[in-house]
Amino acid sequence: MKKTKLLSKLEDLLSSPSFTIKEAEDRGVSREALARYAQEGKLERISPGVYCSPSHELNVDFEWEDLIRITFTVNHGVVCLITALSIYELTEEISREFWLAIPHKQRAPKLDNVRIVRMRNMVTGVTTKKIGDYKISIFDPERTVIDTFRYLDKELAIKALKRLSQKKLNLKKIREYSKILKINIDPYLLTVST
Repeated sequence: MKKTKLLSKLEDLLSSPSFTIKEAEDRGVSREALARYAQEGKLERISPGVYCSPSHELNVDFEWEDLIRITFTVNHGVVCLITALSIYELTEEISREFWLAIPHKQRAPKLDNVRIVRMRNMVTGVTTKKIGDYKISIFDPERTVIDTFRYLDKELAIKALKRLSQKKLNLKKIREYSKILKINIDPYLLTVST
């Protein structure tokens, strides 16, 4: 089959931020063809098994380009912890990697610059946020703060809670999440409110 015919099978995928080997195979393009196109510069290999068009430009701030591509490649992935804190401007920490939560039983993909956190509860506090022209799945600010208490250090979590209280803290929601996720948030809420 001619190369142009194979590339035409990928036409709809080439306009998306990224696509997987499986999506290409579903359209009749083999792994070998993808590897050859990547070597020839007709495709760009983002990570193992994930490709995009070299001419595709994301309409998003430079700082979030890689995150957008990654969220499109990880099934059921939800932006969490340090990355979510950064997006919501609840921390000054600069992470060298993107943090993504996946369902507890899901196999973790091997991606560069990605920290995978397996979570049992992937429903509580999940929302979407628009970054540029794209929507990503992310835990809301209250769930992110609760998870910071659960997975990271208390000092970082207290600072994030203080920043959230200065912006817009939904007390009802944060207390509800703390019960669901079994974290006693009340002593920290007292610290922030005094």
